[in-house]
Amino acid sequence: MQEFSLYFQEGWQHIVDLSGYDHILFVMALCAVYLMKDWKKVLVLVTAFTIGHSITLALSVLNIVKVNTALIEFLIPVTIVITALSNVFRKTEETKKMQLNYFFALFFGLIHGMGFSNYLKSMLGSQTNIVQPLLAFNLGLEAGQLIIVLVILLLAQIIVNLSGAKKRDWTMFISAAIFGIAFMMSLERLGTLMK
Repeated sequence: MQEFSLYFQEGWQHIVDLSGYDHILFVMALCAVYLMKDWKKVLVLVTAFTIGHSITLALSVLNIVKVNTALIEFLIPVTIVITALSNVFRKTEETKKMQLNYFFALFFGLIHGMGFSNYLKSMLGSQTNIVQPLLAFNLGLEAGQLIIVLVILLLAQIIVNLSGAKKRDWTMFISAAIFGIAFMMSLERLGTLMK
């Protein structure tokens, strides 16, 4: 049980670590179009992201899938840019657009999972039984993501309901800010990838 709690703690601390803010930005971009009343949709969305990254995290840790680390580090901010742009150009709350968000969460989760894998591999070392650590780490990541979601939804609720700002203005503001940060991150990592 001690090992489980260690990996669980590492998972949630890894996702909320401000020095690894790229994953925080992605979760923020996913949530930017929602308010607190949409918490069930957001829970499904974040779970789709978790399923995606859990799959590639397991495949990568088991050395079934190997991808160039520099490529993954470049693709992570690209996923954020695409998600933020999708928010900016979204015209309405159409069901099809919401389903696109679920696709982004699942598919981009696959990319983010490979980003988490190097960290988890370094923790596991030569350990052969990885099922429990992998499960604990993923559950910790999910818990960390839910903390980020709660903060973003509360912030959106306060800004939209208390300040009288329009939901669309909030979405545009937060998505544009996330886009700018992720775009610069993409350019920096493209330089590293090209070396």
